[in-house]
Amino acid sequence: MLKKSKVYITVLLFVLCMLCGCAKRTEVKNDDSFIYSVNGERNGLVKINYDFRGKTTEEQVNNVIKELQKPAEEINYSTTIPKQIKIQQCEIRHMIVYIDLNDAYLKLPVVEQKLILASMTQSIVKIPKISAIYVTVDGEELKDDEGNPAGIINEDDFVQNNGSSLSSYEETELALYFANESGDKLVKQNVQVKYSTNTSKEKLIVEKLMHGPQGESVHPIISSTCTLLSVTVKDNICYVNFDSEFLASAHDIKPEITIYSIVNSLIEGTAVNKVQIMVNGEKNVLYMNTIDLSHPLQQDLDLIQHAEE
Repeated sequence: MLKKSKVYITVLLFVLCMLCGCAKRTEVKNDDSFIYSVNGERNGLVKINYDFRGKTTEEQVNNVIKELQKPAEEINYSTTIPKQIKIQQCEIRHMIVYIDLNDAYLKLPVVEQKLILASMTQSIVKIPKISAIYVTVDGEELKDDEGNPAGIINEDDFVQNNGSSLSSYEETELALYFANESGDKLVKQNVQVKYSTNTSKEKLIVEKLMHGPQGESVHPIISSTCTLLSVTVKDNICYVNFDSEFLASAHDIKPEITIYSIVNSLIEGTAVNKVQIMVNGEKNVLYMNTIDLSHPLQQDLDLIQHAEE
């Protein structure tokens, strides 16, 4: 009888340990490493404990994707990437993970597509040396709600305002700085824009700067061939990462005008107080052999052209 009691107690303790172990998966503490999974109701994301494994960046990326494909271990979250969705290709170039999915992804409800994309993005960019992902479906570039190419996607593309849905839009006014006719001063333009609340204001500002100014008396400050790789914010510093085309000058514009059009626009329009500009993820850059980009930059109001000038 005593032996049977010991067996029952042992089994009970084992079951309790298993249950406690499972429950801890979604009990993410401040110092825990984690990824994002689709929740049990499949209407939002939830953090789950995850130890990043792999000797190389490629191994770490593959391991995260495999984790998102695994069956869920508890009811509080679900499998992010369903079985019908296949990862047809996955490669890393310049801190960006290029992922090609099969067309089963597009057959899912739109909200579920966005949740899967948000989970993959916010989980993968937690890996050091990865700043964004780029998704294609059967080789074709993924499109946003308005039918435009989604392009490079990072975690700031999924910032949510309180109470907002995955597809809500807002209007706001941006203060953008462009180059004057001489290319030696900054001119401020106030622009009304409609934007998705899933896009961070920092990324929105940089994208609008890249689109160029309104009117003919001011000039764009970034080459039209340049690609924005990522925009992230940490500790009130905005990290803006361009490809190497950023090093090509736009028109006859002084180097400091290009750099501080970005810096001044971001600092005036958001809560950041410094801006770190990078090229292909590298900070050790001397822009046009003039401006040192190896450290975060602060606002420079002396470059702004005033009405009397």
